[in-house]
Amino acid sequence: MGSDLVSLNRGIGLFGGLFHATSTTQIFHIFIFLISAAILQLTAFYPRKVWTPEYASLTKLFFYNITYYRTKIANKMAEQFRIIEYPLILLFIISGAVFLVSTSDLVSIFLSIELQSYGLYLLCTLYRNSELATSGGLTYFLLGGLSSCFILLGTSLLYANSGSTNLDGLYVITSLTDLSHIQSISSFTDFTSQEGYYINFSLLILSVGFLFKVSAAPFHFWSPDVYDAIPTIVTTFVAIVAKISIFVFLLELVHYTSNSLFSFNFTWTSSLLVSSLLSLIIGTVLGLTQFRIKRLFAYSTISHVGFILLALSINSIESIQAFIFYLMQYSISNLNAFVILISIGYSLYYFTNNSGEYKELMDKNNSPIQLVSQLKGFFYINPFLALSLAITIFSFAGIPPLIGFFAKQMVLSAALDSGYIFITLIAILTSVVSGVYYLNIIKEVFFDKPDYEINPDLNNMTLHGSISKNNADALSVKQDIINTKKEVTFKLNNIVLSSSLTITISILTLIILLFIFIPKQWLNTANILALILFNT
Repeated sequence: MGSDLVSLNRGIGLFGGLFHATSTTQIFHIFIFLISAAILQLTAFYPRKVWTPEYASLTKLFFYNITYYRTKIANKMAEQFRIIEYPLILLFIISGAVFLVSTSDLVSIFLSIELQSYGLYLLCTLYRNSELATSGGLTYFLLGGLSSCFILLGTSLLYANSGSTNLDGLYVITSLTDLSHIQSISSFTDFTSQEGYYINFSLLILSVGFLFKVSAAPFHFWSPDVYDAIPTIVTTFVAIVAKISIFVFLLELVHYTSNSLFSFNFTWTSSLLVSSLLSLIIGTVLGLTQFRIKRLFAYSTISHVGFILLALSINSIESIQAFIFYLMQYSISNLNAFVILISIGYSLYYFTNNSGEYKELMDKNNSPIQLVSQLKGFFYINPFLALSLAITIFSFAGIPPLIGFFAKQMVLSAALDSGYIFITLIAILTSVVSGVYYLNIIKEVFFDKPDYEINPDLNNMTLHGSISKNNADALSVKQDIINTKKEVTFKLNNIVLSSSLTITISILTLIILLFIFIPKQWLNTANILALILFNT
């Protein structure tokens, strides 16, 4: 039992110390895989299906096939998203994210972050027929390359000053001044203190590169443009997976280097606190002026990054628990928001409007919903999808009893307990102000009349198809009806979102809505991981 506890606390080294496996890394590996699987299904299944009551039972779903004509009208196949390299590039990104979570060496840090980043650059520019996606991907590549320079410079300085590429050696050096009270080794502590200044400066440069990658202020300026330019499906991946891996890596780095007894006036983790403050203010204030939905989500993300960095920089048991919980709920809420945005685009395909502004939008195939005003009156078109969007938006805003409220409350409580009163007041104020642009979306969806009407060319159209039995079922019936087909007709309202999208949205929305009834598992997991980290 004792050895099990030691293994649980310390983890095990892999590949000669390049990586390590601990309870935290294992939990987040599983979490990254689940999030990635949910995003991947956006292109893995047909986005819409034909639903008729007489053929909706389970037995008929399994044993009957429907073949229908006019497929471009009845079931647009989302062929613009079906690019053969897509899953391979996702494999590189997920591999990089998993390696970065587990990294334990300066060499593997750089290799992991570059493997993840290059996959994201390729993914952004994958849609070659899109001028916007190409320009957005190029912007991301150039500024991402600049941030990689900071990371490489930081790792080089760390190696030059510590003499080791292994992070464990770095953690030992930053803790050596535990001996500073012994006068006989004062010269040794003077040396380590001097080294500590250099290491502190190196970690500050390293943190700049990672803050760039997670779009934290003041290094946020690339994210609204990139989010808005690239296809919505790619935005989902860039906004979620890249941030999870970097934040989990920073969690351990902050924990083991901020407990040093070096008497610095300014440690590198103070830069995270400054970035948190700027992210809260910039993400809220600039979000108020946005009318494009993905740019608004980008500034919303910057504001959430402010909360995550606040929890990260405090580095207490309560704040680490809040950090882990906030990161998980942010990922789930953000994923749900983007899946709903994509689903709204699919559900409006046979509607039309007379707005010239909508018709002049670039890249409508890859990002059908680009403006907040395009959501106007959507409640009257699809009330269930509109309600799911409202629940997710309210969770972003921190409205109780949704999951976002508990996450913000945990972070603010940890900050108050540690004496960060000023930044807590700023966080509360910005959280209230950000409710303005969230409520504007709710107003557009629920309280305005829709601009959309069913395309008159399709309104009265009757679509034809045929129902036939599967061969496996046909073996049990007479040979003369094996090849028979039954003709069916259906209208436009029989074409609905596919089960993969509706089930995903339902599960994510219920998690956000009903967290108050199932808090124990989530909170216990976050608490145990925080305790394990502090007991190592």
